[in-house]
Amino acid sequence: MTTLPRPAVTLTADDARRITLRAQGFLGTPDRRAGVRGVLRHLGAVQLDTISVLARSHELVPYARLGAVGRKTVEAAYWNPASVGVSPARPHAFEYWSHAACILPVEEWPHFAFRRRAYRNRPHWNHQLPDGAYDQVVKQLRAEGPLTATELGGAKKTNDWWDWSGTKVAVERALMYGEVVCVERRGWKRVYDLAERAIPDALLHDELDDTECLRRLVRLAGESLGVGTRADIADYHRLKGEQVDTVIADSGLVPVEVEGWSRPAWADPAALAAPPRGRHRTTLLSPFDSLIWERARTERIFGFTHRLEAYVPKPKRVYGYFAMPVLAGGRLVGRVDPAREGRTLVAKQVTLDGPKAVPAVAQALIEAAAWVDCTDVRVERVDAPELRKPLAGELARVLA
Repeated sequence: MTTLPRPAVTLTADDARRITLRAQGFLGTPDRRAGVRGVLRHLGAVQLDTISVLARSHELVPYARLGAVGRKTVEAAYWNPASVGVSPARPHAFEYWSHAACILPVEEWPHFAFRRRAYRNRPHWNHQLPDGAYDQVVKQLRAEGPLTATELGGAKKTNDWWDWSGTKVAVERALMYGEVVCVERRGWKRVYDLAERAIPDALLHDELDDTECLRRLVRLAGESLGVGTRADIADYHRLKGEQVDTVIADSGLVPVEVEGWSRPAWADPAALAAPPRGRHRTTLLSPFDSLIWERARTERIFGFTHRLEAYVPKPKRVYGYFAMPVLAGGRLVGRVDPAREGRTLVAKQVTLDGPKAVPAVAQALIEAAAWVDCTDVRVERVDAPELRKPLAGELARVLA
């Protein structure tokens, strides 16, 4: 059994909450000069998802931290290659499996070598790979340059979402192995290129062993969380608990005790160096935002139960299809299930944590509406009927 070092620092639950908010970019003045790329580097991973309501999740994440950054600016920041002083131009980011399918800073390419090796050694797959398909995909990309699966020969055999063609199976296998990279999304389709063209040579050939990879990812997770338990840290890049155990002692994170937490925790020493202060963001959060990735952690830190209900049968939904938590004053104060009708942002269902949450929810709705080019906000349902009129009044006051 591993003997854990005795924590030298004890944090209150509020300390841990504020440290988390600062680490995630919600407390203090954001570095607007670094922009979207700065957010990506700071978080270490931004999750992708097919659902688009107000916008896709990878757009909502920088919006939540920076405010109304242009949506085209977001896409360009992720995918437009760096060309100044670099020949040939290289992307700033790549897409790979981290917490889920995520956009990752390109400089972290070497630290996912352990996962690429694991995929190569995987004994079985859900999709069969036809003979010769893998080599054909690599050959075609080498000859023709970046291509979508459709351009490579077809993504699906039928209209069923899961029924991949042999070409799609092959190119996704090559992506997992690291021979191919997703260099951008075009109409939500992955655009694939050879890693040897897309990844800078110094990163491409920097093959770290598993221990070095895990040590780096554990440290990155700790920095992005500010403070977290073993389970929190493992979940960030979807590591196994035993993988965390092997490296956490020399990851650079320090053991701490958090009042009210039943398990040991570790913190980024930089997060402990100065008390977290500054302006709190008021915003809608994507259900896939890294602040609220892990349900047990969200409940522990914010006393807030978060669950994406998009995949729950409609009669069983409690808060709505794409309920977005509302962050204000460092607390999660409600939820909004949004939709768009023309230039109107529709709050199909609103849940408020009491009357004090009304101004914050109204502000978050109006700012989000402006960001997606809506000129009006309409509320359809408020879970607490007595708060419907105050919310409508606050919206009218601000919109006037």
